[in-house]
Amino acid sequence: IQLAAENEQYLSELPEQAGAFKETRTVEFIFLLAEKWRLDDSARYQAVELLERFMIKQVERLCESSGENVQSHDQGQGSGARSLMEQIHHSFLLRLVSCVQLASKLSLHYTVVNSDTALKFLQSLKYSYTKEELLESELAVLNSLQFQINMSTPLAYVELLLEVLGHNGCMLPTKPLHQMCVQLLDFSYLTRDSIYDTLLKVAIENSTPSKLQRAKFLTVKEDFMLLAVGIISTGVFILNPRHWRQVVEHLHTITGITPESISEFSYAVLTHIVGTPTP
Repeated sequence: IQLAAENEQYLSELPEQAGAFKETRTVEFIFLLAEKWRLDDSARYQAVELLERFMIKQVERLCESSGENVQSHDQGQGSGARSLMEQIHHSFLLRLVSCVQLASKLSLHYTVVNSDTALKFLQSLKYSYTKEELLESELAVLNSLQFQINMSTPLAYVELLLEVLGHNGCMLPTKPLHQMCVQLLDFSYLTRDSIYDTLLKVAIENSTPSKLQRAKFLTVKEDFMLLAVGIISTGVFILNPRHWRQVVEHLHTITGITPESISEFSYAVLTHIVGTPTP
């Protein structure tokens, strides 16, 4: 109930730029960095979500600054918006590393990315940041997000739903299914735009969605609960298709998401795994 309420709250306040910083190359970079530093599964998703929300705050600041500059242009003042844009561009990798650092501290894992590790990595890419700048970067992320960084990731939704399924007597191979779900969640993050583009076209039964339809679909793309049930449904279909319909009904009962929506999501994911639109 708490996760569902948190999800609904986030969707009700969704900014227009939501999802803009989950571009494939960025997500892949974070995943590879998390693997390099041997972080657990939750840390990489947490880092992606932290970077996304932090960058949206930066864009909002940029928009506010642009508005102020329009009013002050006639007074001969400099372009604060341009300066802020340059700062965002030049500090992006540093902020990304800071988000991975913060995620490593939130995951309660024995491996925490300390300043020495982060600096060594940045230096390997020919960046000459200091420990002070690294600390300031972490604080910039924390301050921008008002220290509200312990957000639930889609993995938390998946794991809790798997627990509820088991509690409700839905007998499934727990460990293999969990491993499959993590792999599918990685896949969905790395092919996010393609999967949701297919899902939109299936949902509206039209291969050329309008701009308005895409805008309204944003809440679907950011719905962690839908993502979680879709991932579990797809995992069960791959591992044990005989139980698939039963699991979909269980997920519908638990979350209220319709079997049709769950099936459509699984279809979209499987389409891109197989590489063909064959049902």
